[in-house]
Parts: sequence; structure tokens; C-alpha cells
Amino acid sequence: MGIELELRQRNTVVRRSYEHGETLALALDTLVPPGQGRLSQIDPYRDTRFTEQDARAALPEVAALVDQCTSPFQQAALLDLAEMLTACAETPGGCLWFIGD
Repeated sequence: MGIELELRQRNTVVRRSYEHGETLALALDTLVPPGQGRLSQIDPYRDTRFTEQDARAALPEVAALVDQCTSPFQQAALLDLAEMLTACAETPGGCLWFIGD
């Protein structure tokens, strides 16, 4: 199980992150309370799309999770996610795709 990230603008991939897939999926599974916040909407087995507004709303959630990390690998995965969410929030018409296995 892993989650790959792709920032798209009008169906064109403008940035991607495949490096932390398994660690990101595990971090979200263990650190995000079910049914709470935007990050709980990410399905590790299917594709999930965040709009610019979703990305902005999820950024504070990621910041809180970084403080709860139990390993440097989880922290790196969440910091990468924060960078991708920030890029999405700053990209007009951008969508961040969470590509599940």
C-alpha cells in the first residue's frame, strides 16, 4: 500500500512525488483520526483529489501531524506532503491527486 502524489493543472502533471508512498500511507493511517479533517478523506486504495481549497484546509492538519511523528521517515513524508499541498494551494486551477494502490 502506498500513496503517490501528483499536482495537476488542467490534466497536465506539473509536479509529482513518488518517493514516500508507503511511509505516507502508513503515517496518514496511524496519525489521522478517522472522519476528522480533510486528510481523513484520503483513500489509500483509490485516487483522491484535493482542490486548491482542500489543500489550504489540509495544511494546518499536516503541520499538527508533523509534531506527532514517530520516525524521521514519517516526518519526511509529511513535510513532502506539506510542500505539495502548498504548491497546490498556490496553483490556479490546480488539483493534488493522491494516487492509491
